[in-house]
Amino acid sequence: QVQLVESGGGLVQAGGSLRLSCAASGSIFSINAMGWYRQAPGKQRELVAVITRIGSTNYADSVKGRFTISRDNAKNTVYLQMNSLKPEDTAVYYCAAGKRIGLREVDYWGQGTQVTVSS
Repeated sequence: QVQLVESGGGLVQAGGSLRLSCAASGSIFSINAMGWYRQAPGKQRELVAVITRIGSTNYADSVKGRFTISRDNAKNTVYLQMNSLKPEDTAVYYCAAGKRIGLREVDYWGQGTQVTVSS
């Protein structure tokens, strides 16, 4: 089992920045990719950013150039730096971990953290 604990959500004005953190513990040797999904009210959960064990990254088109995913292997922690935030970025953000590289199949979820961007 893998446990994921998120932190860093909150309320920010449009154009501002936030950084989300996700600390992993447990059987992390089985994990090959970690990342972030988000779900806005009335919408499906969508994949925002992924980082693999070796550091390869991938982003949703809607956040490219604004969000950066990174990881600290010594701390087993993944970060999502979100800049130039827009009201449409408002959502619950979920940390995710999986055995498959693309993270389209998620094996473990965090509890979610609310990000609200005001206009």
